[in-house]
Amino acid sequence: MTYFTWRESGLTAKCSSLEAMAARFEESASLMRRMASEGFYLERHGTQQRITHPDPTVFEAWGFISEESPVCQLNLTSDSDN
Repeated sequence: MTYFTWRESGLTAKCSSLEAMAARFEESASLMRRMASEGFYLERHGTQQRITHPDPTVFEAWGFISEESPVCQLNLTSDSDN
């Protein structure tokens, strides 16, 4: 019997049929399209793919946690802001 090995495991690891795999991909594609329509975009850094948004408020509203270094996440204020 001929076959091939499915190497992607994170998204479809618990799927028990091709139909379940297709549904998982369709759900993921729908989510990615919604994110794109709300201003999220993909950045490549070497071999990494990062999903980002220019507005941290929108990013947080989606429930995402920034992976920026803590130094980059700090909001600096001047003494006059107190």
